[in-house]
Amino acid sequence: MKKIVGILLSLALLGGTAHAQEYNSRMIKFAATGQEGTPPVLGMHIFAKKLAERSGNKLKAKVFANGVLGGDVQVLSSLQGGVIEMMVWNAGNMISQEKDFGILDLPFIYQDVGVMDRLLDGDVGKKLTDKLPAHNVIGLAFWEQGFRLLSNNRREVKGLKDMSGLKIRVQQNPLLVDMWSALGTNPTPMGISELYSALETGAVDGQETTAPFMLGSKYYEVQKYITVTRHNYNPQIVLIGKPFWDKLNKDEQALIIDVARETAIEQRKISRDAQTVALDKIRAAGNVVSDVSPAEMENMKQAVKPVIAKYAQTFDPDITTTVFDAVGFKLD
Repeated sequence: MKKIVGILLSLALLGGTAHAQEYNSRMIKFAATGQEGTPPVLGMHIFAKKLAERSGNKLKAKVFANGVLGGDVQVLSSLQGGVIEMMVWNAGNMISQEKDFGILDLPFIYQDVGVMDRLLDGDVGKKLTDKLPAHNVIGLAFWEQGFRLLSNNRREVKGLKDMSGLKIRVQQNPLLVDMWSALGTNPTPMGISELYSALETGAVDGQETTAPFMLGSKYYEVQKYITVTRHNYNPQIVLIGKPFWDKLNKDEQALIIDVARETAIEQRKISRDAQTVALDKIRAAGNVVSDVSPAEMENMKQAVKPVIAKYAQTFDPDITTTVFDAVGFKLD
């Protein structure tokens, strides 16, 4: 009997060894242009903590926020070249690598975060991320930055006509340049690291981003007028460079994906809670915060419809149909 028990124990130990997860000691540089304290960067710290805990402190991620490793375009290039391992940035900006990501930047059509979660965690998110290995990056998960607002230092904006002629810094994304042109502004693509100085000196009149980012980056200090336009919803994509990814074993890859997606749940909640808090703080600082009436919002939506039509025809038709059906949008 003792001999049988011993054999069974030995088999159990062998089985346990065969299925034990294997993690090597690795340090991951995780970069973002966002400021410390903003929801995406808070998510990065949560990811780093969870990854270390679940790997027995073997897989570690070091957070580099505030653009210290370069602007988004530069960091993406470093990711593809194997210099940096991970980054988080606006998912729509991946249009520079894969045109279908531009669908995430279509203006004004996304207003329900629950719908967005289902799209990004479902088939649409998978179809988009499946296109990325060809561009030497891997998409791990979708986090959130939230709804973007407009700020400027020239005048209160409460409608479409008030936007006319404003020089607005925009992300380096052709769809967004076309969108802001359609709204009557003078869009000026510019790296995020240059923006505060440009606002302070008047090189640009305004910018557009989320309230937490506006607060964390202190743009409200050099901008008087804030308008709650909610013109774009910004999912963030968590990327890992394929050169680094290919060095990982299957256990390490599975853990990194799992932690990134698990973090998404917590990070999105942080982001959604932060929007109102940040806007209240900006208002308390003395800024003029204006809402847009339903009639003026409709004017803005009509102004950008040609832009939506232009880009929608360039996207994967299956993705476009799924998205438009989910958000209840029709071009006609």
